[in-house]
Amino acid sequence: MYDYLIVGSGLYGAMFAYEAKKRGKKCLVIDKRSHIGGNIYCENIEGINVHKYGAHIFHTSDKKIWDYINTFAEFNNYINSPVAIYKDELYNLPFNMNTFSKLWGIKTPAEAKKIIADQIADLNITEPKNLEEQALSLVGTDVYQKLIKGYTEKQWERDCKDLPAFIIKRLPLRFTFDNNYFNDRYQGIPIGGYTKIIEKMLEGIDVLTDTDYFEWIKDSKNAESIKKTLFTGPIDQFYNYCYGVLEYRSVRFETEVLDTDNYQGNAVVNYTDREVPYTRIIEHKHFEFGKQPKTVISREYSSEWKLGDEPYYTINDDKNNTLFAKYRELADKEENVIFGGRLGNYKYYDMDKVIAAVFEAIAKEFGE
Repeated sequence: MYDYLIVGSGLYGAMFAYEAKKRGKKCLVIDKRSHIGGNIYCENIEGINVHKYGAHIFHTSDKKIWDYINTFAEFNNYINSPVAIYKDELYNLPFNMNTFSKLWGIKTPAEAKKIIADQIADLNITEPKNLEEQALSLVGTDVYQKLIKGYTEKQWERDCKDLPAFIIKRLPLRFTFDNNYFNDRYQGIPIGGYTKIIEKMLEGIDVLTDTDYFEWIKDSKNAESIKKTLFTGPIDQFYNYCYGVLEYRSVRFETEVLDTDNYQGNAVVNYTDREVPYTRIIEHKHFEFGKQPKTVISREYSSEWKLGDEPYYTINDDKNNTLFAKYRELADKEENVIFGGRLGNYKYYDMDKVIAAVFEAIAKEFGE
């Protein structure tokens, strides 16, 4: 008998299993993939920890969460400082004084603020009707045309005029020469990759990979061996899509080993013009300051999602949020099923927010 069946061995499922075990509960973790770790899984290629499902950079301002994750791994001092390439021009991200200096040949924050304010004033946009107008009203024409428009249209496979304004609520402009993408106090990459964190969390816990929940649960002996289930898969699939299918964006990766020690000089390079088909290239060794003789890069292509594809980014528009609310209503009536994680809660989570959500779920589950 198991106190908990945990469906999914990503950060949410693995941490819940770890915390439940600490409280004397017996857990079984199953995952349909051939490995543990969910989307933070790292695969070792040529001695490099490759972020198999896209770049993951841990960052948080919560000391409790930072101290907690550091009990499972030692973190390095990696600072996320992506660059953007537009045609043959290279810019720093996020939009900061280095960006503005390259765009306009200026040196002071006052000069940059005036150019942006003048561009916004000339546009005369009072009520943004779409994403394009929203972005223009926040950053002006130059930043939008070179660094937002093409990248966003590749991400969504839609013209910016056809996308709702709410997708871009704010676009931070920094009037300092600071290339650190995140404002959070704590940031880094676990030395040796993320998979080691999940392995440590799941020590002493029964784990089955290559195991599909919906097939596994059909066996009555399996079903009878479980007291309670934590489900981190898609909530609509759990209910057999009875109200309809929740929508996502997906991502396709082309990963290759290159016979050079340094391909692009940075972990993350965004390609912001529409003509380049991929959104960015990740060079994985730079996350851990690698000195390996070869390198591994991944080109990322944003793609339309259809049922059966890997779901990555939730589309939290009115239609999907209304649909999710109906599934949430069903979920709230469950006595022996907990829904968690990105797919179970139909919500995009940064990793620190996953940890916070598990703390909350554990406190609720164990009355703490």
